[in-house]
Amino acid sequence: MTSPRVLFVPVSGPSGMGEFARARSLADALQARWPNIETHFLLHHRAPYAKEFHHPVTMIPASPTLCTDEVVRTIEQFGPDVVVFDNAGRTGALRAAVRVCARVVYVSSRGRQRYKAFRLHWMGLLDDHWISYPAPIAGGLGFFERLKLRLLGRPQVRFLDAVLAPADEHAADELLRQFGSPDLLVVPGGGSQFHDASITPNDFARWSKVVAAQGFRVVFIAGPAFSGDAEGMPGVRLIRGVSGGALHALLTRTQVVFVNGGDTLLQALALGKACVAAPIAGDQAARIARCAALGAVTAPRAVASTGIEPAEACLELLRDEVLRRALEKRVREAGFEDALPALVERLGVHLGLVSISSR
Repeated sequence: MTSPRVLFVPVSGPSGMGEFARARSLADALQARWPNIETHFLLHHRAPYAKEFHHPVTMIPASPTLCTDEVVRTIEQFGPDVVVFDNAGRTGALRAAVRVCARVVYVSSRGRQRYKAFRLHWMGLLDDHWISYPAPIAGGLGFFERLKLRLLGRPQVRFLDAVLAPADEHAADELLRQFGSPDLLVVPGGGSQFHDASITPNDFARWSKVVAAQGFRVVFIAGPAFSGDAEGMPGVRLIRGVSGGALHALLTRTQVVFVNGGDTLLQALALGKACVAAPIAGDQAARIARCAALGAVTAPRAVASTGIEPAEACLELLRDEVLRRALEKRVREAGFEDALPALVERLGVHLGLVSISSR
């Protein structure tokens, strides 16, 4: 009997890594639950995280959406039982997955990808459509989305909360050696600047130094593409190569999280942390605003290269425990959760490893 096979096709490239990190956590959790599962990833050859990755990888010349021929060829050669397309892929790739009798899961993180997944010809190909972020943040199902689902009876739609890898306390201990638990954990993303936003990880680094100068322990998680170094950030512990499990442990240990509007924001909220958020990509501002409207995040006005409002917001939460506890209480009341166990169960159903009645 052959081992179950899962192919992960996240959007990937020199900048950004949220979709990859989500897929990595899923793959790790699947193999922890069922060690005989075979996993495989399709990744951009210039993605900084691709070369030393612990799952088998096929390198492709660009992001999967631009490499349909390579994606189709890998699907035909690997013969997966499930293909998880995360914010990537075109119709030809989805059809190739259906031809090899694979279950097809599509994750949409942005409005454009969500719209694509609700086109009728895509709905007929998808088994699951996972909409990244909870409905209050991503926006609930619209009239036409509900109508199409009633007409076709598929795919199963699921709004995602955070995807949290199991905490790796040992890895966190090593990263924090001779420093101690942080007062402020700064997670600006993969490290590159996006064309549709003015704020960059370098701005996060500048704001981090402002907080550290006031005597607080600041840990800055540098993404794979971040070009700064520790010498340019006095008083800040700069760390690289942080796994999903180590990130979970670091988030748990800190008092305040300073983060962009990507997936790490949701992870921090699922852990009940007080967060200050600033957008580094065009789709993040609206997401942060929705979290702020729920009372679950502090969203100061952020001006690249000049203002220090985000640093001031972090300092206010660090200095005022009553204010911080009140924010943490609102976060808990918002009901953010870890989606990973439910997603593993769902993929187990697709792989025939979990009965539908036991879900």
